[in-house]
Amino acid sequence: MEVDRTHIRETTQVRHKANPHLESSMPKNVKTVLLYRVENWGTTKTIIQKIQVFINSCLRKILQIHWPDTISNNLLWERTNQIPAEEEIRKKRWKWIGHTLRKAPSCVTRQALTWNPQGQSKRGRQKNILRREMEIDMIKMNKNWIELEEHAQDRVGWRMLVCGL
Repeated sequence: MEVDRTHIRETTQVRHKANPHLESSMPKNVKTVLLYRVENWGTTKTIIQKIQVFINSCLRKILQIHWPDTISNNLLWERTNQIPAEEEIRKKRWKWIGHTLRKAPSCVTRQALTWNPQGQSKRGRQKNILRREMEIDMIKMNKNWIELEEHAQDRVGWRMLVCGL
């Protein structure tokens, strides 16, 4: 006698539906700790990919999606109202940059952000530092430092600029 496994799986999923409040608590709890001070990291594709894999696995556990029943990452993010980790990191980074650019020119964090070291760099491949990532994003946005400093003074305009990333 063969047991209809799909019927059993469907009935258990109906009984054990994930709590919507539990779904929304994951980003507030786990992601907050996971992405703490991510705006200051020099991120690589590998780091972002590892973060995204962890977040996706947590979301799948919350929604009780197991191996035979798979869904795409885009559908997973849509169901849980999440955005990709790379996008979230970029937005956090630019919010922090706007906060820093609004500080006084004599502030140490602003000086560190706009500091341009002179001289020769070390041999080998350059590290993926925050400054280089900002310059790549600035090229995508078609902005320069002076324009960004002017935009940062207007908080609402800066928020709209960050949302458009």
